[in-house]
Amino acid sequence: MIDTNLGVVEARFADLIWQNEPIHSRNLAQLCARELNWKRPTTYNVLRKLCEKGIFRNQEGMVSSVVSRTEFYGLQGQQFVEEAFEGSLPAFVAAFTARKKLSETEIQELM
Repeated sequence: MIDTNLGVVEARFADLIWQNEPIHSRNLAQLCARELNWKRPTTYNVLRKLCEKGIFRNQEGMVSSVVSRTEFYGLQGQQFVEEAFEGSLPAFVAAFTARKKLSETEIQELM
């Protein structure tokens, strides 16, 4: 089972991987040094944690995703609906649309 709970920093790191995969761990550490101002051990520690969560894999130094960005956020959304709305998508949509009116285009896309 994939753990979809990510902090802000982990999510930014995950996005870097998704945008650049497959990427060698050495190149990922260099990218994180530039983009996140991280030292190499920080990159490897966070990578290990995200691999343990089942999101990425690091095989022979090559980092790639187990699930795509779209799949991951879909799972995260599904988990939210299950936890917050007892799995009821209609209850989620009703709560969402109570605060934000949908455009005709959005209604047609949902249908």
